[in-house]
This record gives sequence, structure tokens and C-alpha cells, in this order.
Amino acid sequence: MATNQVNGRAPGEPELWRQPDGEVMNCDESVTVLRENLAEIHALCQEALEDAVLMDVSEEQFRQVLRDLVGSLNNPYNKG
Repeated sequence: MATNQVNGRAPGEPELWRQPDGEVMNCDESVTVLRENLAEIHALCQEALEDAVLMDVSEEQFRQVLRDLVGSLNNPYNKG
């Protein structure tokens, strides 16, 4: 798990995870998987940002690329 956790949560992790209907998700195993995934994503993004900055890429541009990347994710289970 990430070394920079706050209150046992991964960076960026909400205090409560919610299901699509708004109910609080209380499956400990699911929360653990989400937490581990976020910690891995955070570490990878941090490393990529550091590489970009060391290669003299604009930090703001790289952050925008990451935002765009997240925005381009597709939900293959979308029921809509």
C-alpha cells in the first residue's frame, strides 16, 4: 500500500464509497481492492509526473493529459 495514506485511506480516496443508488458500500473486500488500486494509480502517476518534469515538460500540461486520460476511460458495464 502507499506510504502516504491518510487515516488508512489511499490518496484521493473518499471517506465513504457509494453505490450507484447512493447507498454506502460496506463490503470490506471491495473497499480494500479500491484502496489498493488507488494507491497503485497514485504511485504510477507520481512517478510519471516526476519523469515529465525532469524531462522539462510543462507540469500543468502533463496534469491536463492525466485529467484527459481519466476522462477518456470507458465503462464496459454501463447499463444505460
